[in-house]
Amino acid sequence: MRIRFVVGAAVAHLFAAYAALGDNSATDDRISLSADGSTLTGINGAGTDEGGGGAASWLHNFDAYSLGTLGIEHQVLGPADWTFGSVSGSVTRGPDGARFSPYAEAHEGAGDDGAKAFHYKIEAAGVIGTFYHQLSAQIEDKRIDVETTHGNLPKVGLSYLWGPKLLTSVAYQHSVSGNLGTNLVTTRIDRYGAVVNFLGGVAYGRASATVLDLGIEIPGRELKEAYFGVVKPFSHSHSELSLVADYLDLSGSKRDTLTLSYIFHVGAHGTAR
Repeated sequence: MRIRFVVGAAVAHLFAAYAALGDNSATDDRISLSADGSTLTGINGAGTDEGGGGAASWLHNFDAYSLGTLGIEHQVLGPADWTFGSVSGSVTRGPDGARFSPYAEAHEGAGDDGAKAFHYKIEAAGVIGTFYHQLSAQIEDKRIDVETTHGNLPKVGLSYLWGPKLLTSVAYQHSVSGNLGTNLVTTRIDRYGAVVNFLGGVAYGRASATVLDLGIEIPGRELKEAYFGVVKPFSHSHSELSLVADYLDLSGSKRDTLTLSYIFHVGAHGTAR
């Protein structure tokens, strides 16, 4: 969860919103910078662990309907730390009333949990279909191999744009192989305003700590999560600043995270068609 799951560094959600809103930006480059701080309590009676991290990404629109990203992220939580690079991309094709956006992403790196080193490898591929700029349907399969946790985590989701100011989303994930022990329902609301945008959501079900990017190994357990964020666009500088607060309870192990992100344009800016 954390940055990718909560803030939507997932290219899939970005493309769903763009397709629904009818965004037609031309060639464009953006830089995304994120920093977060976390506390984790209730792990085997060991008190409170603190952590934090940061991420940097380059997002490039090759044309109005093709997006690619490159990024790097580092996280620390208690005795664990891990670093990974990311690459993702998506293209959108089809007529105005039925657009399809296949996408793929890969996150690979390594870490250390205080006792031993581990590999970090998460890959996903899927497709989003958007119909009449309002209804979007998503199908995805994600492969997770982190430390001794591994398996496939398919996902299905629906998003609906209730006019230009409100987007709602719901998704279901269920692991079908390995030892992920995950069965999750997630919901999200995005409210677009004239001055500031808001986002919020909840997740509940069962999940492993690896799926949640906690940097520790815990078997699949009951999960409750809620998050809320504010996004402030700056039209004069073609940038936006977001702040997201996230609360997660994994069978009594609680994590609080605050994430600050800044996205700004560089180089030439696209023009609407």
